[in-house]
Amino acid sequence: MDSQPIRLLPRRLAVGAAALSLLAASLFSHVASAEVNTTGLAVTDSEVTVGILHSATGTMAISETGSIQAERLAIEQINASGGVLGRQIKVIQEDGASDWPTFAEKARKLLVGDKVATVFGCWTSASRKAVLPVFEKENGLLYYPTFYEGLEQSKNVIYTGQEATQQILAGLDWVAKEKGAKTFYLLGSDYIWPRTSMKIARKHIENVLGGKVVGEEYYPLGNTQFGSLINKIKLRKPDVVFAAVVGGSNVAFYKQMKAAGVTADKQTLLTLSVTEDELLGIGGENMAGFYASMKYFQSLDNPNNAAFVEAFKAKYGQDAVIGDVTQAAYLGPWLWKAAVEKAGSFDIDKVVAASPGIELDTAPEGYVKVHDNHHLWSKTRIGEVQKDGQFKVVFESDLIEPNPFPAGYQ
Repeated sequence: MDSQPIRLLPRRLAVGAAALSLLAASLFSHVASAEVNTTGLAVTDSEVTVGILHSATGTMAISETGSIQAERLAIEQINASGGVLGRQIKVIQEDGASDWPTFAEKARKLLVGDKVATVFGCWTSASRKAVLPVFEKENGLLYYPTFYEGLEQSKNVIYTGQEATQQILAGLDWVAKEKGAKTFYLLGSDYIWPRTSMKIARKHIENVLGGKVVGEEYYPLGNTQFGSLINKIKLRKPDVVFAAVVGGSNVAFYKQMKAAGVTADKQTLLTLSVTEDELLGIGGENMAGFYASMKYFQSLDNPNNAAFVEAFKAKYGQDAVIGDVTQAAYLGPWLWKAAVEKAGSFDIDKVVAASPGIELDTAPEGYVKVHDNHHLWSKTRIGEVQKDGQFKVVFESDLIEPNPFPAGYQ
């Protein structure tokens, strides 16, 4: 049976919501910790401790800072509205430092040392793969916010970003139809997500779209020299550059593309990895007219998103921006709260069992629902980069059922 949709509070209601916390606490006070926490997690009668694990330093900080901010905003709002089972959420934040062994080490600290009730964290697939054995061994629960390659499903992870069929395939279908694209140049950073994503993309291009891949290259995280690549793109003249460059490398890549005269009036480019967060560093003028395939853009025009953007800017400044992964990170604490309260317990196994069917009709992206495979039903949207660093939504799909193991793409 599905839970009732959760109502998110805009920031302007925070004062009133804080008053409600006293009422909520009294309503739940009779539920002692021994009844809602039988597995030794960091839960008291008044407080529950969770972890946040992202890169606050290193090349991935440009992308992950927004996730930290969004998770903290959601937790602040949840606390203001009474907490979870009448308990206020306490946060222990750790820095993965853009280093995958460090992520694993910090995950173990949070689960074994701090005994957190859940963790919101990771960005790259490399960091997720590094921590996954830890979460499975220690039976922890991770809410993972990034769009990713799929081909994974774990009892111990709720994936709040999109998997490949929701982002890659839908994006390629759009560009083939709208731009008549037949030839593609694939490129990405050199780790799991870009390589697996491009493997899936190549199969779709060749086997479904009847197109041709005319180039495929990968560069180390943090790479800033793209001159040779840009020359190859200019020489081969693909209909579409399909890009999955991540982190700080994006700044160098797109500025060098602009300097070399590879702009939207001459070259169609569709990215899987540039959101409003990265555009802060790149500059909208250096990507204007290029496209991104995401499920969320800050410019979405709906009441849920208006309240979210207002609250985010009120907390982090009027110049703050919100990207796809930032919004997906914001969903994590709300989905966890809903699952805990549906289960009536903080115990991991009970929360996991309660998660399928949880829905939020107040998500900034519009509506999401947790599938039995721990991914979310969501829409694909194509955004066109504007000079001001925002996106104009030019396409929106119907709600897409998540399918992390698509036949024919593994």
